[in-house]
Amino acid sequence: MMIFGPTVDVRPLFPRERQAMLDLLRALSPAEWAMPTVCPGWDVHDVVAHVLNDYMRRLSGSRDGYGGATFADDETLPAYLARTNEEFVRASRQLSPRLMIELMDHLGPRLDAVWAARDLQAAADLNVFWAATDIDSPAWLDIGREYTEFWVHQQQVRDAVSAPGADEPDLMAPVLDVFARGLPHALRMHDRPEGRTVHLEVLGPAGGRWGVVRQDARWQMAPPAGEPTAHVSMDQDTFWRLATRGITEEQARQRSTASGDAELTKAVTALLAVIA
Repeated sequence: MMIFGPTVDVRPLFPRERQAMLDLLRALSPAEWAMPTVCPGWDVHDVVAHVLNDYMRRLSGSRDGYGGATFADDETLPAYLARTNEEFVRASRQLSPRLMIELMDHLGPRLDAVWAARDLQAAADLNVFWAATDIDSPAWLDIGREYTEFWVHQQQVRDAVSAPGADEPDLMAPVLDVFARGLPHALRMHDRPEGRTVHLEVLGPAGGRWGVVRQDARWQMAPPAGEPTAHVSMDQDTFWRLATRGITEEQARQRSTASGDAELTKAVTALLAVIA
């Protein structure tokens, strides 16, 4: 559906992002593997184990059709993800860094092949619930979400060990573009007359401009044009950290400029692209 905006095809970027991650990990000292990250209770080793879990989970589910862990009684999706992620990370603490690197290097191309075989316009294997909860996601958005997951976790490792990188515009811009597709969902509770628009401007080499319009009684992605009802501008580092809760909403607002409808600008700076 066009609510999500134009297709983003990130599939050619997976090998490059993974190579940057592997090069980084191979250079880490034992002390750096134990450095704490922004993820509560997780050090670098734990975040890498979590990425490996993502590889295995998507190969098992999307390639092999294996259902995996089941929900506990009355367990919500966020609670399920938190539990199963923590279970895998705890079990992986017995794995050596070398073995995890070897597994990522081995499994990554197999996951690339799964994405390469997908029809981008078909229904997603897993819906992107931070983009919409009432309609199915297209495959390209699901695959894009996975790319953002890997890229963000790499940045979290880089932050932990003070090793900037993998932020070239062609690697980073699709992350911001996919995260921006959460705007209609972020605005969903705010009814406005048909035709009202909201613009988001992200500044920096990887940034861009995105628009949302009130159409057919819901917010939908649309090319930014004319004078918007609300406008928010922030730099690229602030945007991805806001979307993944690397910073708070209040910190994001302090680093942003906003004009127009205050309720709508506040909703934009509450955008959340869940990385789990």
